[in-house]
Amino acid sequence: MTKARLLRLSVVLVSIFMILLIIVYWDNVGTAHFYLHTSFSRPRSPGAIVAGEDWEALPDVDEFLAKLLSSSLKQNSSLPRKTEQLLVQGSNKPVVSNLEENVRGYDWSTHKDRNSLDQEKLQVERQRTLREFCANSSFTFPTKERSFDDIPNYELNHLIVDDRHGVIYCYVPKVACTNWKRVMIVLSESLLDQGVPYRNPLDIPREHVHNTSTHLTFNKFWRRYGKFSRHLMKIKLKKYTKFLFVRDPFVRLISAFRSKFELENEDFYRRFAIPMLKLYSNHTNLPTSVSEAFGAGLKVSFSDFIQYLLDPRTEKMAPFNEHWRQVYRLCHPCQIDYDFIGKLETLDEDAAYLLQLLKVDRLLRFPPSYRNRTASSWEDNWFAKIPLAWRQQLYKLYEADFVLFGYPKPENLLKD
Repeated sequence: MTKARLLRLSVVLVSIFMILLIIVYWDNVGTAHFYLHTSFSRPRSPGAIVAGEDWEALPDVDEFLAKLLSSSLKQNSSLPRKTEQLLVQGSNKPVVSNLEENVRGYDWSTHKDRNSLDQEKLQVERQRTLREFCANSSFTFPTKERSFDDIPNYELNHLIVDDRHGVIYCYVPKVACTNWKRVMIVLSESLLDQGVPYRNPLDIPREHVHNTSTHLTFNKFWRRYGKFSRHLMKIKLKKYTKFLFVRDPFVRLISAFRSKFELENEDFYRRFAIPMLKLYSNHTNLPTSVSEAFGAGLKVSFSDFIQYLLDPRTEKMAPFNEHWRQVYRLCHPCQIDYDFIGKLETLDEDAAYLLQLLKVDRLLRFPPSYRNRTASSWEDNWFAKIPLAWRQQLYKLYEADFVLFGYPKPENLLKD
């Protein structure tokens, strides 16, 4: 009898120890921060075709994690009323507190004449184009055929997650990403101002917006969730609303050049301008600071920039910088089934419609767009002095972005 009692006591103690161990482990990896949205609460485009509506398609491990994490929905799924009120207050009249925003100028028009039906049709067409070319075996480009599991963690650093509202945003530099990051900060409450979450996107300083510690991105999952990270990514990709914004690839290149090489940018001068000036303009003994270089009239030309992009040595040294890296390499559109595809050319309408679909339009408004954007009509002027052969090579380099996102081939730039 004594041995039987000891055996039972041992089993009970071991069970208690295991339960405590599991609790401590899940507390460490932060399951309290998971707010997995069900198919009833998840906002999405009416025209979107979303894979994985039900749990039965998930592998056993994913199903276990989903059920375990979903147990916290009752206590965590709704926004605190106090926070909700804070977000609403003042959102109707955004305050431009940043000098740069004041200088650039904004268009505050409300665009109340948007047609939601047209927006639905637009989304259906954009998603259809993307899926057709991803499935078209005759249209190929690097990384197209790999699976989501084959994507290295460091290539998932552009996927920002908001667990509070079930949203995943893939940011593309030079496509209104600063303001979309601001929106994600407001929604996720990942940044506080004097102990209170920001409620107006434009109040968030630019230096905080682009600080990598501000956002929860997919490439941080491994550090947080260890061997379960890929399973959790897949759960979120199935249940959350995923969106990105794109723009004409050549116009995006012009915008990147203007922003990083026509303005004084110390980091880009040292990392990119100095090598370009040495390789393609035969300059030596260049100044160490961008202000000295600009003062001496030493600036990278658009021709230098195009040569740099086409030079095979560039990618051998390091992957393209995110400001001119192709969208298909940043956001993996053939591996991730995006629910919403916005375009900078229709930013105001797309942004308003997306916030409605996410059911957060009462909490905030998207910051107004710049009055002076790099226009598509400028392409002819910018590429006028670029040799035809270079233009044709450049198109091949960015062809996937043109085709996947429905941008017409710039025939006028690719022929004599």
